[in-house]
Amino acid sequence: MQPELRAAIVQDAETSRVLMLGWMDAEAERLTRETGEAWFWSRSRQELWRKGETSGSVLHVEEVRDDCDGDALLVRVRPAGPACHTGSVSCFAPVLWRTVVERVGDRPDGSYTAALAGAGVERAAQKLGEEAVEAAVSAVARDGRLVEEAADVVYHLYTLLAVAGVDLADVEDELRRRQRG
Repeated sequence: MQPELRAAIVQDAETSRVLMLGWMDAEAERLTRETGEAWFWSRSRQELWRKGETSGSVLHVEEVRDDCDGDALLVRVRPAGPACHTGSVSCFAPVLWRTVVERVGDRPDGSYTAALAGAGVERAAQKLGEEAVEAAVSAVARDGRLVEEAADVVYHLYTLLAVAGVDLADVEDELRRRQRG
């Protein structure tokens, strides 16, 4: 029988980025408060688990807050690695980013992303440059292909970032810093 669960919204205490949503029963909440590390209830495995016990990506808890109705928790953490099982900082990263990161990491046969990753950062950078030029030319020519070309730029930028080991969240943080100035 599944215990009574509360949604636990996990937020980075430093950046305020929402990292993930987990589920806590009373025992997971107790362990979280007592150990200072995030514990959850796995609905699929029907068991308690500590975030990071296999990946090393532990969530060090700074604060646990109840919502106004007492049916959800806000868990503010200092993450020691990516919160998402895909390797992304956040489970709420764009789908394209998560897909690119997975394919760069897993390198499935027949995947263009995997092939580009295998060719290295130089080739990924070259492809991004080519696609950026095509987008610029399309915009100036007003040929109706700018959306397609822009999609190629975004995809190749994500691929370059993943191949170079840069998380999209770091780019978002840099843009946020610039916005404050």
